[in-house]
Amino acid sequence: MHIEGSCHCRKVRFTAFADAPAPYMYCYCSICRKTAGGFGGGINIRASADTLRVEGMEHVRAYQPHLGHDANGEDRGVGSGRRHFCAHCGSALWASDPRWAQWVYPHASAIDTELPPAPARDHIFVADKPAWVEVPTAGERERMFEAYPNESLEDWHRARGLFEEPDLGSGGK
Repeated sequence: MHIEGSCHCRKVRFTAFADAPAPYMYCYCSICRKTAGGFGGGINIRASADTLRVEGMEHVRAYQPHLGHDANGEDRGVGSGRRHFCAHCGSALWASDPRWAQWVYPHASAIDTELPPAPARDHIFVADKPAWVEVPTAGERERMFEAYPNESLEDWHRARGLFEEPDLGSGGK
């Protein structure tokens, strides 16, 4: 699915091809809560990095989040992932990680294109959510995970018939 997105002040605009476009995974980890914001967490989709086109890249900054401390209080250091945002208005734009260089993870809140509705939702890192955030009750449409689930974004989309193969003849657009 071709997506278009932007920051709030519109100094940054981007397009990409999202093969996993349904915004179904709600993350409550401290990194998403603090860098994506909105509802007490963050929602990303997945897009092909080689299709990402950015207008206004000079206004984009990246942050590498600190990973906090483990159960023994040991500092986990800085992660390899980067959170990209607009230097002017602070809008969260996309996440990336060199471990998965073929993908970027646009924040659903930055996407201007109408995304497909998710037939179900996964709530991840629910143990990290603040007390004021209410998570829907687990059920047929809602699954809860203490950490990241074993099912990938692609697997989730494929299992529900929502995965979109790129049209390689048009460069994935």
